[in-house]
Amino acid sequence: MNKLTDTFLRGIKPTGKIQKHSDGGGLFIHVTASGSPSVGGVHWRMAYRFDGKQKLLSFGAYPAVSLKDARARREEAKEYLAKGIDPGVHKQAAKAAAEAKGKTFARVAEEWFSTLASERRPRTQAKSKWVLGLLEPIFGDKPLVDLEPCDILAAVRPVEQAGHVRTAHEMVQVAGQVCRFGRSCGYTKFNAADGLSSVLKPYRAKHHAAILSTDKLRDLLMAIEKYVGSISIQYALKILPHVVLRNSELRGAYWPEIDFDKAIWTVPASRGDKHDTGMKTRIPHVVPLSRQVLKLFSELYDITGNGKLCFPSPWSRSACISDMGLLNALYRMGFKEDMSIHGFRSVFSTILNEQGVNSDYIEAQLAHKSSDKVRDAYNRAEYMVQRRAIMQSWSDYLDSLRESAAVTFSPDVEPDIPPVDRPRFVLRQGGKVIQ
Repeated sequence: MNKLTDTFLRGIKPTGKIQKHSDGGGLFIHVTASGSPSVGGVHWRMAYRFDGKQKLLSFGAYPAVSLKDARARREEAKEYLAKGIDPGVHKQAAKAAAEAKGKTFARVAEEWFSTLASERRPRTQAKSKWVLGLLEPIFGDKPLVDLEPCDILAAVRPVEQAGHVRTAHEMVQVAGQVCRFGRSCGYTKFNAADGLSSVLKPYRAKHHAAILSTDKLRDLLMAIEKYVGSISIQYALKILPHVVLRNSELRGAYWPEIDFDKAIWTVPASRGDKHDTGMKTRIPHVVPLSRQVLKLFSELYDITGNGKLCFPSPWSRSACISDMGLLNALYRMGFKEDMSIHGFRSVFSTILNEQGVNSDYIEAQLAHKSSDKVRDAYNRAEYMVQRRAIMQSWSDYLDSLRESAAVTFSPDVEPDIPPVDRPRFVLRQGGKVIQ
């Protein structure tokens, strides 16, 4: 039986104590100690039992929710109870569904990007933003919970049919990352991009061009030695084959990173957005420097040492040389189809692996990332003695190769010392040890 009236409700006054006034059927008005309809603190509640447990349901504040509306919500809750449905759980599910409808792909993508941006290199961030710009005009306004595979394909197919297969695969990849993020956050039940790569034309990534012929490598080294261009480009090209760093890691070098006394170059985990030189591994990379590299850096310091950057752009002392500057230099030397900047790393890895050098040393020197970050950091320190020996022999090999194509790089590990402790490398020419 209904007991409350609008007149009674409007006249509720605070008493300094909590008040409860029942309307029947479990519905009651809850008044806080200092509450009244005019200042708030008056709320509708419904007490009920479900599965043998006493529970409480909230219908909102009075007078925003009128007596009539509160009674209607009570009757609706009782209908759910009659069907064996917990009205509180149903209310929570309905609220979550309403919130999910507001989580459009574009909004979730923005949340995903802002959450993960600090873990990505600036270049990767820019690429993800660009790909999102291709996806969002097609289905950015669609709630993630309603997103279907056909929606993603509607954006991807025209790009694929235009011949941009790699971009099409990247679009599916980014859409999948956003959907996985949304699923983990509870915005959707499934990843609409799952399996879509299999229905696209296969994309085979092209490997970085690398010279693996001894004769051609010798020709390249000789061409680098004779190259005439900006000082920064000249020295970057001369140093790159010896240190086998990534393009951006080399170009963005700062003089404080070079320790001439200890003969090491410490590439920081992140150099900042300006030069896009964040390390893929997110672990500082210590590079042992050979005598040849120290000499080159010493010569370069006399020229650019009055600034912060080792390889400043010829157009601006505050910016490093560009990746295209190095690449164009290779092109002008006649190695457009044969060699890339990244190719020096491939040459180093291929030759050392062919000679049976411990792969852990090679991977540590190349700063390749494994799934174990602790092991990565430990091994790079552990292998410094071995890597220093390797890199000095590598520089000696490059110098000798520049003078004779018959030189080969071959490790010679002393038999009485385990390879893991201290490897020693020698250069051979025609079977004769020349160093």
